[in-house]
Amino acid sequence: MQLTLWTYEGPPHVGAMRVATGMRSLHYVLHAPQGDTYADLLFTMIERRGERPPVTYTTFQARDLGGDTAERFKQSVAEAHERFRPQAMIVGASCTAELIQDDPGGLAQALDLPIPVIPLELPAYQRKENWGAAETFYQLVRRLAVRPTGPRAALDGSRRARCNLLGPTALGFRHRDDVQEITRLLDRLGVDVALVAPMGATPADLARLAEADFNVMLYPEVAQTAASWMSRQLGLPCTRTVPIGVGATRDFIREVAALAGLDADQALAAAEQDSRGPWYARSVDSNYLTGKRVFIFGDATHAIAAARIASRELGFEVVGLGSYSREFSRELQDAAKALGLSALICDDYLEVEAAIAAATPELVLGTQMERHVAKRLGLPCAVISAPVHVQDFPARTSPQMGFEGANVLFDTWVQPLMMGLEEHLLGMFRGDFEFHEDAAPSHLGRSQPGTVATPVPAAAAAAAVAPLPSDPITLPIAQTTTQTTTQTTPPAATTWTADAERELGKVPFFVRGKARRNTERYALDHGLGAITVETLYDAKAHFSR
Repeated sequence: MQLTLWTYEGPPHVGAMRVATGMRSLHYVLHAPQGDTYADLLFTMIERRGERPPVTYTTFQARDLGGDTAERFKQSVAEAHERFRPQAMIVGASCTAELIQDDPGGLAQALDLPIPVIPLELPAYQRKENWGAAETFYQLVRRLAVRPTGPRAALDGSRRARCNLLGPTALGFRHRDDVQEITRLLDRLGVDVALVAPMGATPADLARLAEADFNVMLYPEVAQTAASWMSRQLGLPCTRTVPIGVGATRDFIREVAALAGLDADQALAAAEQDSRGPWYARSVDSNYLTGKRVFIFGDATHAIAAARIASRELGFEVVGLGSYSREFSRELQDAAKALGLSALICDDYLEVEAAIAAATPELVLGTQMERHVAKRLGLPCAVISAPVHVQDFPARTSPQMGFEGANVLFDTWVQPLMMGLEEHLLGMFRGDFEFHEDAAPSHLGRSQPGTVATPVPAAAAAAAVAPLPSDPITLPIAQTTTQTTTQTTPPAATTWTADAERELGKVPFFVRGKARRNTERYALDHGLGAITVETLYDAKAHFSR
């Protein structure tokens, strides 16, 4: 067991809570000791929900272990049914209560309640939160969905196609906004949404899943297991493309058109009216972003989508790709291999931090943990995936999917780099005689009527024009094995002249480290002991070929 300050995923019963909290008229009875009720805070404080999650805890204490905890659980189930009158109940144990082995499923069945009671077997010490959400949704669908009694009506143009949106849950990253955007997109294509599940659905709604023509899988981490079962048992085909980014949204529309019997070209023409991201990405203002190094880490769905957007749509160079979603390791490895990388599959944020530092990116796309890591490393960062904090549940609509989601992503990813450039320019001109903090506002001129222009303090003026220290900075060079060759022996150390250091200071801060490393590498390869301004520009020309 490893103790840690942060964790990317909670135990599987938290995933079950996300499903139950997203649904309506479903209640979750959780066999848990006092202290395991912390999960309420995730929804009421972070997601800012207006009501408690529909969960009843048995909350036994240490002194109760000598008595009958099983009887306490049965009493909690009966009281929850009497109080909340749900259409269905799910029962299970938290990670701590699992050690008692009270069998919540068997105990609940013995009560013979007049509603479906679905037991959950969630091995807390082998699985985690997303798997728990997927297993809970799968068990609900398997128990409640009604098989069709006859063949499904053909899509012959006499009616609009109908689909189910699968995967959104409570505490999901922008799930509410994604559902709104994809519903609007599908309506523009001529496809109706019959049901959204788990979020917003009731157990009675799940019984009608088979009435749709096909399923749309928005979040594979939650929906893939249930969608695969419905494809086999209910004859419901399912989309596989997650519509995050312009390219993926276009592929998604073609996939939906094929399932709904629509003309794909007409569907694309009707849907792309809101797509502004591609134009922005090609505009002059974004040209300086081309080639920026980006490190990506998050859940598998968002990380893979982000890698595609960064490399194909924004012109970034992906220097790291990883996820904590071990269940999707193969998909991550395939996506990383296409970029010439090896995927980082781990759930240790310290290992992720070390990988980010080693990759020396200029932008980090990750979870709230990577946001803190990037802050420590002085790097710009945008959050693309759960786990997230309260600020990533905005009151405004801010989807990640569809063409409007692509617009949001462009703004979210590019702005940290633009703000970084602004900070660099402020720093560059901070010592300028016109732009120091005591200068009069530049748009009012040198002086105003009735006022005298504030003089530049002597110390500030001297600092602005003072030369850098004449003593060069000495950088040690790694020792190399001595070989008997005709080549020039590399110097023992490489130094920067004052002029070269001053010239390097003019390079934007977010690429300055790369410029320094490339120049020192060039000097080492050419046996130069001192780096001058000429060396700096020779190295730039060499690495720009």
